Amino acid sequence: MRVLTNNPMVHEQLNSMTAITVDYRAVSLHELMILVRDFVHAGHRLLTHPLSGSVKPNETLYKSIGITDAPEGALCLESLNLIEHSISTVERFCRMDKDIKKEHELDLQLVDFTLIDSALSSLSAARPQLANSQPGPKDCL
Repeated sequence: MRVLTNNPMVHEQLNSMTAITVDYRAVSLHELMILVRDFVHAGHRLLTHPLSGSVKPNETLYKSIGITDAPEGALCLESLNLIEHSISTVERFCRMDKDIKKEHELDLQLVDFTLIDSALSSLSAARPQLANSQPGPKDCL
């Protein structure tokens, strides 16, 4: 499994896990969503929802999204539809300017880390093959 993230805490905490490739990019939330879409176009599929949690896109700077580690061939239309919808949501919410204070950044990183950590635990329990870095079934999400 690959985790695309712009969260330095996720990179720091999960980078040593052998079953997970942490792909850290110092980009905005919108740029991260576009990057995830590029991976989906290349044949990867989403394993976690791009807008997990109840944190609105204009209220956070950080996001971590699980995808398959390697392309699986055919384009997963469900993953594509979900990431496109998520990009539209980010664009809509980011027009609602919300000032995020510097002193809240660590809190926001922790919220995102907790969400992806919980998702990884759930995925590992549901699909034990993730622990061995094996791709899951070809179904989408």
